[in-house]
Amino acid sequence: MSSAVTVLAETEAAVLTTGRVRPRSPLLAAAATLFVLLALVLAFPGLFTAHSPEATDVAAALRPPDGRHWLGTDQLGRDVYARLVYGTRLSVLIAVGATLIGVGGGALLGLLSACGGRRVDFALMRIVEVLLGFPELLLALLVVALLGGGTLNVAIALGIAGVPSYARLVRGQARLVLRSEYVEAARVLGVRPWRTVLRHVLPNVGGPLVVLASIGLGSAIVSGAGLSVLGLGPVPPDADWGAMVADGKDFLQTAWWISVFPGLAVTVLVVATTLAGRRLQLRAVR
Repeated sequence: MSSAVTVLAETEAAVLTTGRVRPRSPLLAAAATLFVLLALVLAFPGLFTAHSPEATDVAAALRPPDGRHWLGTDQLGRDVYARLVYGTRLSVLIAVGATLIGVGGGALLGLLSACGGRRVDFALMRIVEVLLGFPELLLALLVVALLGGGTLNVAIALGIAGVPSYARLVRGQARLVLRSEYVEAARVLGVRPWRTVLRHVLPNVGGPLVVLASIGLGSAIVSGAGLSVLGLGPVPPDADWGAMVADGKDFLQTAWWISVFPGLAVTVLVVATTLAGRRLQLRAVR
């Protein structure tokens, strides 16, 4: 997540230097189309496959892709394509839930740090700096070790791991707004501090926060899949893309399709969210 902040700063500098934003690319249009398709898959997975993701057929185990099973079958004879479609919901929900928890917790922590005085700011920022010293996935693993595995706990763990990066961004943006002339004028006029935060600080912090969240969503997708590969994600028979990759790791020589197609799905979605995040960066610094 800290690398995302660096990318945001570099993009802003590049745009300010050139004075223009690159035109819309075909990749961006493809990403937008993918998001529309993803929304349909999340809402109506049954429209995209007639197979059940949990139906087993040992006689059809480890079949390669064909006309009946478009992406082949796994070691239990389950249709890989059906599991990929139905697993989309859990994979995306984990990532979105983690991002919302990270954004909410980071915004609260950052605002408290910016508005709470020097002692509060010093104490909270020292905690944030310590947490930023840990890689996000490692910090998420520590939280999962305390909470246990499962879909909800993985989302909470990834959200907590992302809080420090969002908190640092919100704190920096909030401090800039609090030093502005219109906020000083509001104080002189006797406007209550909580109204100043709601009317002036939050609207100005929201834009950069949304940009960082769009990039952080891709990181959450990868981290959620990584935890599922380690067996800490959804409990079987529920499946997400990371769990599907883990299911096929012992069959890469004979049935590569079990792991490769879910891995490709993770890659494509992360690239799409990154492209969307970069586009929001460019629009934010125009």
